[in-house]
Amino acid sequence: MTMSPIATENSYALASADEILEVQRILRDHDFLGSSKRIAYLGLVDPSRQAGNGEEGRRFRIFIHDVSGAAPHDVLVSTTTGKVLSHVELDTGSTGELPVLEEEFEVVEELLSTDERWLAALASRNLDVAKVRVAPLSAGVYEYEDEKGKRILRGLAFVQEHETDSAWAHPVDGLVAYVDVVGKVVTQILDLGPMPVPEEHGNYTDPELTGPLRTSQKPISITQPEGPSFSVTGGNHVEWENWNLDVGFDVREGVVLHNLSFNDKGRIRPVIHRASIAEMVVPYGDPSPIRSWQNYFDTGEYLVGQYANSLELGCDCLGDITYLSPVISDAFGNPREIRNGICMHEEDWGILAKHSDLWSGVNYTRRNRRLVISFFTTIGNYDYGFYWYLYLDGTIEFEAKATGIVFTSAFPEAGSDNISQIAPGLGAPYHQHLFSARLDMAIDGFANRVEEEDIVRQPVSPDNPRGNAFSRKRTVLARESEGVREGDARSGRTWVISNPESLNRLGEPVAYKLHSEGQPTLLADPNSSIAKRAAFATKDLWVTRFAEEERYPTGDFVNQHAGGAGLPAYVAQDRDLDGQDLVVWHTFGLTHFPRVEDWPIMPVDTVGFKLRPEGFFDRSPVLDVPPTAQASGGHCHS
Repeated sequence: MTMSPIATENSYALASADEILEVQRILRDHDFLGSSKRIAYLGLVDPSRQAGNGEEGRRFRIFIHDVSGAAPHDVLVSTTTGKVLSHVELDTGSTGELPVLEEEFEVVEELLSTDERWLAALASRNLDVAKVRVAPLSAGVYEYEDEKGKRILRGLAFVQEHETDSAWAHPVDGLVAYVDVVGKVVTQILDLGPMPVPEEHGNYTDPELTGPLRTSQKPISITQPEGPSFSVTGGNHVEWENWNLDVGFDVREGVVLHNLSFNDKGRIRPVIHRASIAEMVVPYGDPSPIRSWQNYFDTGEYLVGQYANSLELGCDCLGDITYLSPVISDAFGNPREIRNGICMHEEDWGILAKHSDLWSGVNYTRRNRRLVISFFTTIGNYDYGFYWYLYLDGTIEFEAKATGIVFTSAFPEAGSDNISQIAPGLGAPYHQHLFSARLDMAIDGFANRVEEEDIVRQPVSPDNPRGNAFSRKRTVLARESEGVREGDARSGRTWVISNPESLNRLGEPVAYKLHSEGQPTLLADPNSSIAKRAAFATKDLWVTRFAEEERYPTGDFVNQHAGGAGLPAYVAQDRDLDGQDLVVWHTFGLTHFPRVEDWPIMPVDTVGFKLRPEGFFDRSPVLDVPPTAQASGGHCHS
C-alpha cells in the first residue's frame, strides 16, 4: 500500500509518528528493510541552506545494518516527496561500523552462556553462569587483525546474586570476552586467572545501607499560579522573555536547539543557528589488558538520544513543567514515543542586578531567572543530564550532569596508580567524560569571525611605572589551520565570536564570548588508539567553515573507526574563516578520580561552558526587567 507524502509546514518541527511510518514505507518499497535488516540510526536532516533544495522538504537520514553480514547502507529519503534521495553502500573496513544495536546486548550474553572457555573461566571462580551478567561494550580499534571488517563487542562480567541486586558491586576481574555479533562467534577469551569477586553490598535503596530515612526535610513548593512565562507553539517553537528558538531532538545527539535568536527591542537577532552536543567519549585510564581498550563514544556508538528517560514531575523536574515527547524509530522503523523526554521550566536564579546608591538614594534590585531545557539519558552504568540554560541578559549556558554508578573492577591487593578503591576490595578505574559542543554560529547572520583573547601582563616601564597595568590581546583565527586551539587558564583565554559586518553603537563588531571551564582535555598518549579516534578531545576549540555534511566531530561512523575522520579531516581543507559561515566546536569535560563518596551511587558532578554577549547589545538588555512583586503586595525597593 502506498501512502501519500507527509507535508509539514514547520521545517524544524519534531519528527512525528506518521513521518517515521512514511520513512518505513519508503525503505520497504526500495528493499532497504526486511527480515535481516535493522535501522541503526534514523534522524531528521536540517533544512538545506542551498537555494533550490527546499522542494525536497523534510529529509531523513537512515543507517541500515544487515544482521546477515551483508553491507550496510546510508540512505537519505524525503517524506515530502516520498522518494529516496540518495543511498550509499558502506565498506565497514574503511568507514567503521554502524552504531551498536540494542538487540546485540543480548547476543553477547547468550553466546557466552554456552561457550566452553567462558564456562571454564567462571567455574574456576566458582561462579554460576545463571548469575553472571555481561556488559556489552564497544570494541574500539586495536592490534587485532582478525577484527577488521567484523562487528565486535567486548564483554566484562558482573555477578548478580538476586533480581534486584546491583551487579556493579561484584565485578569478575581478570576476564574479558571478544564477540563477533554478526558471525555469532566468541573470537577470544582473555583469562588472567581468578581474582576475588568483591562482596561489597551495592544496593543503594536497601535499608541495610540507607538506615532510617531522614525526617528533617520540610517541603519546598515551587509554584507559578499564572503559569510559566514562556509559550510553546507549533509543537516545539518556544518564546520566553526575549528569546525565540525551536527545540529539536535527535536520536544521536539528544536535544538540539535551532534558530536561537533574541528580540532586541523588536528586532529579531540570530545568535546560534544550531546547537547540540555532537559527541561524548568516556576514555578509561587503567592499563590492565582486561580494560585498556575501554573507550566508549556514548553519542556516536550508543546514541544517547534513544536512551532518553521519561521524566517524572517532582522527581526529575520540579515546578511548573512543560514536557515535549519526541518520537523516534525502533530498529524496524516503528515509531516510539519517549513520553516526557524533554523538560522545560523556569528557575529563579538569584540576583540579576543590584545597587544601593549613596548619592542618589536609589535602591535597585532585580532578580534573575532562566529557562531550562533538558533531558536525561542512561547509558549502561552512567546517567547523564544535558541542560541548556537561557538567561535574561542574553547569556547561553550548557551544563552536563553525570551521575549513576561508576564502572567497577576488583582493587588489586598491591594497590594501583590507575584505580580508586571505593569500598573494601572494590575498585573504579580513573576515567574522563569528554563532550564536544557543535555550535553553528549566526551572530547577526552568517558572516562571522573568531578571535582568541588572552590577558596580557604589562611589565614596569616608563608607560607603566607602578607595574599595575594589564591589557588583553585578540588574535583572529583566519584559517582552519589556525582554528585548532588549546585553552590557557593562566592567560584567561576565551574566544570571541563576532560579526564584522554588524556594528554596535560604539562602531565595534557585535559578538558573543565563549568561556570554557578550563578542565583537562584527553589525557591518553597522543600516539594511542583513542587519541586518534577521539582527536576532537585533544584540543579545546576547533573552528571550521560550515558544510552540511560535517555534522559530527568524529565523523559519521565512529564505531570501530581507526581515526582521522571528523574534525581532523574537516580542518585539513584549511578553508578561510574570517567573515565566513562558521561552526565552533568546543571540547569540555570531567576527569574523574572516583571517590569513596561516589559509591554505591554517584552524586551529580557537573561541567559545561557559557556564551555571554560581548558588545552584542548597545547597553544592558535587562533594564526593562520589572521589580519582583512581594507576597505582601509591594515590590522590592519600589
